[in-house]
Amino acid sequence: MNIVLFHSTYGLRPAVRAAADRLRAAGHQVWTPDLFEGRVFDTVEEGMAHQEEVGRDELLKRAVLAAAPYSDRGLVYAGFSFGASVAQTLALGDDKARGLLLLHGTSDIAENASVDGLPVQLHVAEPDPFETDDWLSAWYLQMGRAGADVEVYRYAGAGHLFTDPDLDDYDADAAETTWRTALGFLETL
Repeated sequence: MNIVLFHSTYGLRPAVRAAADRLRAAGHQVWTPDLFEGRVFDTVEEGMAHQEEVGRDELLKRAVLAAAPYSDRGLVYAGFSFGASVAQTLALGDDKARGLLLLHGTSDIAENASVDGLPVQLHVAEPDPFETDDWLSAWYLQMGRAGADVEVYRYAGAGHLFTDPDLDDYDADAAETTWRTALGFLETL
């Protein structure tokens, strides 16, 4: 499978590279665009400030340009938190998308979004300060209306970015379950 994997608001950290290596070891081709052009942050607040400074439109433009050379191959779009929101936006706009793997995040869905059975898998903490229960319920219904085939996995007690071993949110059991489930999902595409 051809996968484009977008980083979180922290930037292109070692955990993103390690995730890409894990996917490659399972036989996938993976690209990890650096939407922050080398900037990495120690806190969510610093990363969010950088996002605001650069602007959502510019960040989406960078993401589109990074994915464009590979989109004819039929990409699986994937991402962590902020990167998941970017991946979702791109996947819903790419009629050749093969799948969408969301880790720790979702995004708004355009009212006219339409996909034909796009396989989607979401892994998110429970509770999650950025992905509340009400938000996730509405998101799930909207994705279904758009035509996506959605699976949601919740991890009770895990922190927001629970797959990143360098952050306080890390939960080894939840992370291992996520990767095992995600790799199984990718094998079905």
